[in-house]
Amino acid sequence: MNPTTRIQSVFRYPAVLMLCLVGLTFSIQGAEAPPPPHKIDASPVTSQMAQDYSLPPGTQVSGGLLTVGVGQPVYLEALINHTLPLSEIANISWALTDKPLNSSATLTESPLGMDIPIYSPGDREVFEVGSRTMLRPDKPGQYTVTATVFTNGGSFVLTRHVTAAVYMGANSCALCHSGGAVAPDKFNPWLQTGHATAFSRAIDGQMGAHFSKNCVQCHTLGYDTNALAVNGGFDDVAAQHGWTFPASLTNGNWAAMPQALREVSNVQCENCHGPGYEHAIAFGNTNLSNWPRISVSFSAGDCAQCHEAAPYHIKSLEWNNSRHAIATRYPTGENREACVRCHSGIGFVDYVNGRTPPRTQYEAITCAACHDPHSAENPHQLRVVGDVVLADGTTVTNGGTGKLCMSCHLGRDNAATYVESAAANSRFGPHHSVQTDMLFGVNAVTYGKLIPSSAHAHVVKDGCVTCHLQETSPGDPAHLKAGGHTFRPGWDGGTPDNPADDVHLTGACVQCHGPVESFNFAREDYDGDGVIEGVQEEVKGLLEQLGNLLPPDGPAVEVTASYTRQQLRAAFNYKFVENDGSFGVHNVSYAVGLLKASIADLTDDADRDGLSDQWEILYFGSIHATDGNEDSDHDGMKNALELAAGTNPNLADSDGDGFNDLAEMQAGSDPLNAEDVPGLLVHMHGAGELEFASQLGETYQIQMVTELSMGWQTISTNIPGTGGNISHLVSTRNGGVQAFYRVVKLGQ
Repeated sequence: MNPTTRIQSVFRYPAVLMLCLVGLTFSIQGAEAPPPPHKIDASPVTSQMAQDYSLPPGTQVSGGLLTVGVGQPVYLEALINHTLPLSEIANISWALTDKPLNSSATLTESPLGMDIPIYSPGDREVFEVGSRTMLRPDKPGQYTVTATVFTNGGSFVLTRHVTAAVYMGANSCALCHSGGAVAPDKFNPWLQTGHATAFSRAIDGQMGAHFSKNCVQCHTLGYDTNALAVNGGFDDVAAQHGWTFPASLTNGNWAAMPQALREVSNVQCENCHGPGYEHAIAFGNTNLSNWPRISVSFSAGDCAQCHEAAPYHIKSLEWNNSRHAIATRYPTGENREACVRCHSGIGFVDYVNGRTPPRTQYEAITCAACHDPHSAENPHQLRVVGDVVLADGTTVTNGGTGKLCMSCHLGRDNAATYVESAAANSRFGPHHSVQTDMLFGVNAVTYGKLIPSSAHAHVVKDGCVTCHLQETSPGDPAHLKAGGHTFRPGWDGGTPDNPADDVHLTGACVQCHGPVESFNFAREDYDGDGVIEGVQEEVKGLLEQLGNLLPPDGPAVEVTASYTRQQLRAAFNYKFVENDGSFGVHNVSYAVGLLKASIADLTDDADRDGLSDQWEILYFGSIHATDGNEDSDHDGMKNALELAAGTNPNLADSDGDGFNDLAEMQAGSDPLNAEDVPGLLVHMHGAGELEFASQLGETYQIQMVTELSMGWQTISTNIPGTGGNISHLVSTRNGGVQAFYRVVKLGQ
C-alpha cells in the first residue's frame, strides 16, 4: 500500500492501550475546521500482534514511542475522530517535511495493513484509522512528519515530531536522575526492581533453564538485529566485543561479560523512555522547540512490547479484556481535576505522588497507573498499598494489596450528611464505584440501626486481588476472559443472555464455602417471595421491591426534584447496592440489611412478615418475635388478621365478653365491644371462591396479603393436586380491609 493511500475502515478487535504523551500540532486549510482531537500517533507492535495478524517476516517490535533508536521503525497512523466520517475524507497524504542533515530516510508502507485495528481499546472508542505509514530514521536527530487530510469541504494538516538517538545506558541517566537539585531520584529506587537485574540473573541461571538467546531482546537495552539499527544497543556492543550467548547458564557468566556490554544489559530507563542521547545533550529539555527528545509514556503498549507473548506473557492480553482498558474519557480534560484521580491513569499517578494540580489528559488505567516502574517498595511494584480513609472517616487497615484498588473504588461522600443536604436530581446518589464501602459495610444509610456485615473484608487476605485476579490455565474456557489482569471474577461465555455457559472463578470461594461452582449460590429467601434463589437473585428481588416503592412507577429508580428526604434516603441505598455491582457477593448481609431497612422505612414492615413494626413492638416487644402466619393467642385468627381487625394478638377474647375473637368475627359481633355479643341469629356471609387447575402429585397453598409491598401470608393448609380443577372458599370477612390472594405451587 502506498503511504498516501487512505485506509477505509478497521474492525473491532481486542488490543492493548497506547497513548504517547508528546506534542501534536495541526493546521487548517480551506473552509472546513475539523475537531481538534484528530492526531498522528505511533502504534506499538508486539510479537503477539505479529503472530495474530500474520505480519510480514522481519516486522520489528515497537513500544509505540516517538523517541527511537537510529534504524528502528516508527509505525505512524492518522487517527480520525468519529465526528468526521471516513466517507467524507477524499485522501490522506503523508510527508516527511524535516529531517537531519545527510539523512536519506523516507516514509514507506506500514506493515500494519488496513484490517489491523487501532492498538488502544480506548482510542477505538473515538477514533478510526485514516491512513498508516512507517518511518525508519537513519541519522540521530529530529524528524517532522505531516499528514494532510483532504475532505469534501477542505483540508487540514496533522503534524508529529520524532526523535532518533543512540543508547547511553542507565549509568549515564544517573548523572542527573539520582536525586539532588537537577531531578528526582529515579535511578536508585529502580536498582531495587526486578528489571534492574532481569538479564544478569537470567544469564547466571537464577531464572531457570528456559532462558535462551531468544529472550535477550526483552532483557537488554536496544537489542535490534536489523542491519539498519546501529544505535549502541546490546546487539551492537556484543558484536563489537565478540560476545556470544553462553553454552550453559551458570554463575559467573555475568561477571565474565565486558563492562561495556553490561552497561546496556537488563531493563533500563531507555527501554521505556527511548534512547536518551538527544535528551542529554539538550541538558534534559524534553521538548526543546517542540521536539520530543525523550518519551514519557503511560501507554500499555510500552510494557506490552515485552509482556505480550502468549502463552507465557499474557498480562497485557488479559488487561485488554478489562474495563480499565476502555476507561471513559468523560471525566478527563479541562476542569476535571477532581475526577482524574480515578478516571485517568496519569491522574492517579499524580494523586499518589501529591502533584497539584494533577494533569487532566486522558489515559486509560494502564500498567503504569498501578505499577511503579521505578520502585520496588511495595509488593509487585504497586504504587500504593497504604491504609484507605473512606468518606465517612472509616480507615481501612486490612485488605493487603487490594488496598490499591480501594484507593479508587470507594464512595466520595459521607452518606449520613449527604442524604440530608444533597439536591434531589438525576445525579443524586453515591459515586459509581462503592465496592470498598460495601465490602466493609459502612457509609450507607442505616436509619440508626446496626446493619450486620459479612466476614469477607476480614478473612480475605488481599481483598479485591484475591478474588478478582485469580489465575486461569490455557485450557480454561475463561482464559484471558476472566481472572488475572482482566480483573473479572467470571465470564458470560460470550452469551450475556444465557447463564448456562457462564464461568465463575470460585477457587477463592471454596476455601470457606466448600465446593461451589457459582457466586450465586442459594442461602435464604431474603426477598420473601417464598422461593430460596441464588443470593444475587434474592438481592435483585429486594432491589425490585424497593424500586417499586419509589417514584416513578416500576422498579427503576429515577430521582427527581419531587423526591422527599425519606425517599432520597431509600434511593441512596438502592443506588449503593446497585452501583456496587456484586448484588450481594461482596457483602450479602449489608446489602440485604440496607434494602430491608429502606423498605421498612417506607412501609413500616422491616422484616416483611405482613405485620406493622410498630404493632409488633407494641404487643410483642420486638419485630422478630412472631410473624403474620402465627396465631399467638390460639384463637383461630392468625396475627395478620388480628392486625387487620384491630384485636389483641395476645388475648383470645380481646373484649373479655366470653366469646373468642374468631367466633365474634364469624358471628358478626364486634370483638372489641363487650356489649356486642353473638346472638342465636345465624348470619350468612360472603366468601370468595378461588378455582385453579391442579397437577396430580403437586401441592398448593393459598396466600393472602393486604398490601403488595408486604410479605405474603399462607391462609390454607397444603392442598394436594388432583389433576383437575380445585375450588377453594376464602373468607372475605377481614374488617373491610382490601386483600390480595394468590395460589402457590410448593417447590417453585
